[in-house]
Amino acid sequence: MVNWEYSESVESQEIVNIKDKYQNFINGKFQQQNSKKYINTISPSTEEVLSKIVISNEKDVDNAVQSAQLGFEKWSNTSPHERSKHLFKLARLIQERSREFAVLESMDGGKPIKESRDFDLPQVAANFFYFAGWADKIDLSWGAKSLKPHGVVGQIIPWNFPLLMLAWKVAPALATGNTVVLKPAETTSLTALLFAELCEQAGLPDGVVNIITGDGTTGSLIVNHKDINKIAFTGSTQVGKLIQKSLAGRDVGLTLELGGKAANIVYEDAAIDQAVEGVVNGIFFNQGHVCCAGSRLLLQESIHDEFVAKLEKRMQTLRVGNPLDKNTDIGAINSKEQLNKIEGLVNEGVSDGGKIFQTECELPGNGFWFKPTLFTDVQPSYSIAREEIFGPVLTTLTFRTPQEAVEIANNTEYGLSAGVWTEKGSKILWTADRLQAGVVWANTFNKFDPSSPFGGYKESGFGREGGRQGLLSYLKAES
Repeated sequence: MVNWEYSESVESQEIVNIKDKYQNFINGKFQQQNSKKYINTISPSTEEVLSKIVISNEKDVDNAVQSAQLGFEKWSNTSPHERSKHLFKLARLIQERSREFAVLESMDGGKPIKESRDFDLPQVAANFFYFAGWADKIDLSWGAKSLKPHGVVGQIIPWNFPLLMLAWKVAPALATGNTVVLKPAETTSLTALLFAELCEQAGLPDGVVNIITGDGTTGSLIVNHKDINKIAFTGSTQVGKLIQKSLAGRDVGLTLELGGKAANIVYEDAAIDQAVEGVVNGIFFNQGHVCCAGSRLLLQESIHDEFVAKLEKRMQTLRVGNPLDKNTDIGAINSKEQLNKIEGLVNEGVSDGGKIFQTECELPGNGFWFKPTLFTDVQPSYSIAREEIFGPVLTTLTFRTPQEAVEIANNTEYGLSAGVWTEKGSKILWTADRLQAGVVWANTFNKFDPSSPFGGYKESGFGREGGRQGLLSYLKAES
């Protein structure tokens, strides 16, 4: 265990009450499950065991789905106004306990407290407020048909934004009258289990929200359960393909938000210093554990040397360390498995011939850490330019003309996001119109709003989360 030196800048862990062992949250309460298999959930910054969570088996999944079915009978017939009131109450409770949630998110996931506190939690509350406002304003007419909730929705969320991904999925599902069976990632389940306490506190009817823990096997049991009416998944492209294959031929709704390899395009007329900050935020935010991270930096040749020099200087100022220190810029890698993947791809990048730059920072002795890394002299064929690294690693490519920039940006199997940096509005519009990406940021990066839909094309998935489009994905048309 790392004994962090005391500092007033370090957030206290004492405000968080972590149980030694967690049960599943089914039918409105934590209850003994059928499975007796537990795994440790650890802090990636210290490798300290925080708690134990259960690996739910087939019987546990069935219990949760049955609970959600019974809850649906009541929740779908609850007035939209009443559903709205429950969501508003959840939003206010999240705000009231935001400090507790932020500390737990950083302890369990490794992300810097300033990101958990200043980005994740405000966004979580904002999503519940936003969809609470929609609950009694949805137009359920669809031409000659009407819109109805799917029923029981299975939701499987990743480890990079545990609580925010929960909000993206649970809030619109409940607003439209569905009930949910949610499985958080096995490495970051604690904030979802804390959210379950809020469901009790908010007086949510039994069975409306069910939270069960487990690994990939548990997720597969949810996907393949005969009484699941819709699946919403955020995670890797590989797993997303398996889910789509499993649901082929079944009358089950599906939305997939998968991987990305976003291009961040910087033209020669961009405000260089502003763009450097945007590029840093685009790739090093949350240790690069972001599906829409700007992991491919496309620089116009005329500014390459100047930009790289300023970028390397800025990277040297990034502070890597204790996630609970408010001055930390880059926290711990989420797991040993993910660290091994990052190290493997970086080694491939060096072997392929890429020029590597890493910051001169001392890493803690325990935990999972990786230095902020920049590759130059990279060819589009290199694995580091093609594969999603999902870590604090930036790959730089160059272009001469806007047409070449778009061609390089679109030369990927992914299509989730992109960024454009230029002082000319016409060039922004020209580029954005030609980029094959679900989200395009202009002179900024990683900015989100609950009212704005998010999702991708190609192997980045399909369907949208957020906004009216994300709301409609939880409704189906019936005669």
